[in-house]
Amino acid sequence: MAGTRTLLRSHKEPRNKVTVVLGAQWGDEGKGKVVDLLAMDADIVCRCQGGNNAGHTVVVDSVEYDFHLLPSGVLNKKALSFIGNGVVIHLPGLFDEAEKNLQKGKGTRRSNRPGVFNFHQAVDGIQEQQRQQQGGKNLGTTKKGIGPAYSSKAARNGLRICDLVSDFPVFEEKFRVLAEHFLTMYPTLNLDVEGELAQLKSYVVRLRPLVTDGVYFMHQALTGPSKKILVEGANAALLDIDFGTYPFVTSSNCTVGGVCTGLGVPPCHVGRVYGVVKAYTTRVGVGAFPTEQDNVTGELLQSRGREVGVTTGRKRRCGWLDLILVRYAHMVNGFSAIALTKLDILDTLEEIKVGIMYKVDGEVLPSFPANMDVLTRVKVDYKTLPGWCCSTEGVRSMEDLPPQARDYVHFIEDFLQVPGRARGSRSCFIFLRFFFISCFFSFFFFS
Repeated sequence: MAGTRTLLRSHKEPRNKVTVVLGAQWGDEGKGKVVDLLAMDADIVCRCQGGNNAGHTVVVDSVEYDFHLLPSGVLNKKALSFIGNGVVIHLPGLFDEAEKNLQKGKGTRRSNRPGVFNFHQAVDGIQEQQRQQQGGKNLGTTKKGIGPAYSSKAARNGLRICDLVSDFPVFEEKFRVLAEHFLTMYPTLNLDVEGELAQLKSYVVRLRPLVTDGVYFMHQALTGPSKKILVEGANAALLDIDFGTYPFVTSSNCTVGGVCTGLGVPPCHVGRVYGVVKAYTTRVGVGAFPTEQDNVTGELLQSRGREVGVTTGRKRRCGWLDLILVRYAHMVNGFSAIALTKLDILDTLEEIKVGIMYKVDGEVLPSFPANMDVLTRVKVDYKTLPGWCCSTEGVRSMEDLPPQARDYVHFIEDFLQVPGRARGSRSCFIFLRFFFISCFFSFFFFS
């Protein structure tokens, strides 16, 4: 008993905690813009999951940067960018992206974990083609090899960055075995094993100084001198392999649990978790979309919001804000605050609808359905709010928003019941100072 009391007395709050930015819908919420602002005074900016299937666009001084593997916080020259073990890396893609963007940043380190190879991407394409031939049941993947790479990891025959940079002959042997494995499964697969091995070998010298033991690196950062550590989530909550709209999801955990497993961070070191929510809803590819507007309203949102995928170039499907979906994301992630983006895209609408209830066969659903057959049958009850029919592009404070726009924000806030909503709190001031309403770059935090 005395020993227990001693342990309790000796417990201290972690010195450093990570701040997390996550998408709360189906992706494309504007996470990169939020991260870019929060990264201005960060010491370390991290990616914890996904691969180059993610896409963030950030505009700085009229220059547009597209990020797929690199954390978008790399634009902060004082911050170290870190790609964790939960990310699957396609090395040609990484070096190509680095050459285009990395000269603007300080540097990147990479944990010594999974890799994506060209045959993973080829397999991804074949699998999607096979699904299409099976009655059009394709998943709408980016064909970047992400699913097959995570499958190799789960099957324990995958190869990791540490394998590549430690002993290349051993890596080469394992690589040939893995390639043969996929050729057995997909005889039509067109592989250039020798060419890919030569390409990978050419990366080793450049890659080796950038690779580190991720667990030790994060432990030192978390327990050492005071640091601001930012984690940039890729994809979004409803694309999570466990909690998303399965099977129309990605292959990683893009909810808050992925921060711990994808970086080796203990849960006690997870600090504030910010959920990024677009003021309406978009989705790329196939899958259920209860509030989708396949009409003039959807076309207006797509056009005004410039809703085109960074990674795929596909037009995004558009619809009204779905608060049942966002509330579900909040249940999973426990958001400390919400960053609402692209409010100005709604400026021209006389009425704005918000999804507040799901019904199936006239019965109210108590929660977001896990079964996609149920989700496709959902009928949405909406709350109709008046639009403000004026530009909000120059607004820089909550008080300067049109009354109808403030009502829209307050309605979202009240529905979600995000903790810490006191208007006079210091934390609220910190987030509201990031209030921007310039076109295609508009967002603000409320907590």
